[in-house]
Amino acid sequence: MGLLGVFGALRAQESFTFKWHGFVNPHYYADSRAVVGGREDMMLFYPKPIVRDSLGRDINDGWQADMLAITARLNLTVNGPEIWGAQSRAFIEGDFTGATNATINNLRLRHAYLALEWDNHSLLMGQYWYAMVIHEIMPMTNPLNMGAPFHPYARQPQVRYSFFPTPNWELLAVAQWQLDNTSQGLLNGTPQSSTLFARHSLIPEMNAQLRFRHRNLLLGAAANLKTIQPIVNTVGAASPAVQHQSFSYSLFGMYQFDHFAVKAQTLLGNSLYEGCSLGGYLMYTTPTDSFVEFSDWHFNTVWLDIERTCGHWRPGLFLGYAKHIDEGSLPSVDGEPIVFGRGYDLAYLWRVQPRLTYTTLKGLSFTGEVEYTYAGYDQPVGNLRLSLSAVYAF
Repeated sequence: MGLLGVFGALRAQESFTFKWHGFVNPHYYADSRAVVGGREDMMLFYPKPIVRDSLGRDINDGWQADMLAITARLNLTVNGPEIWGAQSRAFIEGDFTGATNATINNLRLRHAYLALEWDNHSLLMGQYWYAMVIHEIMPMTNPLNMGAPFHPYARQPQVRYSFFPTPNWELLAVAQWQLDNTSQGLLNGTPQSSTLFARHSLIPEMNAQLRFRHRNLLLGAAANLKTIQPIVNTVGAASPAVQHQSFSYSLFGMYQFDHFAVKAQTLLGNSLYEGCSLGGYLMYTTPTDSFVEFSDWHFNTVWLDIERTCGHWRPGLFLGYAKHIDEGSLPSVDGEPIVFGRGYDLAYLWRVQPRLTYTTLKGLSFTGEVEYTYAGYDQPVGNLRLSLSAVYAF
């Protein structure tokens, strides 16, 4: 009743306008083998390696299929009055994918932010796209991964400031924290994912970008710094004051002409696990945590997405390639390291993903996709995904 009262009071003010939008998206998909993924594997990263049983059979080989509608979405945009010379706006959006695999089908918060927009700068505060997600160039693939792990995909609480020195140039700075997508480390001596590793560092993840826009062209560069305290003890001994920092970089672009849209990005990623991408670090530690040493491992990733609009039809193609890069020598420490991140056992990864969408131009569309992902393990394997989906947007 309290929320209804707030909404009623706001509606009484003519300076506020409210717009509801959303969609329903039933999605069927079938895989030729078991995959590394999330949300009932609807978010596919790459196929699992060959694992043989006592009879020599690969337990990860074989078709499996599923159908979900968890991406059904509802959002509200509130356009408000002028505040301090800026146009004010708020946005809130939820879906039913859950915050974790254990809470799938539960309502979860996607976006929730307020924005103040002046003539040549803007300020956004709240939950929004992870800064290494360049949402303007996001691949238009239909499954939940949206190009992941080649293109990062996540949202984080943040403060985002944009400055436009000229109409064509934008300088962007972001400070962001963690919630659903969390770092990996040792929590009470056990490898886990938790927000505590970022929280104990006291330093938000920092991102800086430079963007250039001219008509239908967008070009940009991004640099990202993440700082965590990878060993946290909430019981027993105090946490050792050791931090790990990781840098990631990106170049990206988009060009639209006639009925075509071409999008591309390359990443040098170090520990982008939180962004549903590749990379990570090795931790060498003694039993008492009195000595800790790290070794980073990186992925160089490039992807391309092409789409054309032909009346009711929209054919498209996504291509992605990632190469595991070992930089520097491993520390001279006895014992086996603890691995944190995604894709450490891969030498490379590539994907070919054609799609075809038919839209009624009245909110209803249908998409068919073929997605082949090939993972470079010691014994390389591939997965073929076939998917059909419908979207009714309103």
